[in-house]
Amino acid sequence: MLRTLSDVNSVSHAIQLSVAPVFLLTGIGAILSVLTNRLGRVIDRARLLESRFEIATLDEHKELIRGDLLTLAKRAKLIGRAINLCTTTAFLVCTVIALMFIGAFLGIDPSIPVAILFICAMLSMVLGLVWFLREIYIATANLRIGPGSQAPPPN
Repeated sequence: MLRTLSDVNSVSHAIQLSVAPVFLLTGIGAILSVLTNRLGRVIDRARLLESRFEIATLDEHKELIRGDLLTLAKRAKLIGRAINLCTTTAFLVCTVIALMFIGAFLGIDPSIPVAILFICAMLSMVLGLVWFLREIYIATANLRIGPGSQAPPPN
């Protein structure tokens, strides 16, 4: 009976330690949702512009559409990279949680691999957010509001 109580305590402790990374997964999921929604909007906009390009008669209009399509392609690439990095973050966090439970069950100390994986997860998350900010910068730098307005050239 004493052994069972000890096992319950170790599992309970492992669950307590894994609560913070589980909440982190929730935040990562929310960011991934934002990223996939933005990617969907970029794809929808690109499809609309491609259909307009087919029926455009003036070369000036075709050049504007072509420029917008190039910008959308850059944005889609950046969002894709951000999604990959944030998904990698989620995978690493899940691995951290699994290692903590395995360590609790087997009675081993997984602290070094857990620390390394968590640091890698945070680096991946930071890079994903940097790509996301780059995409937002391109989106706002090329924003045109109102008829006849011209977007500034992208940097």
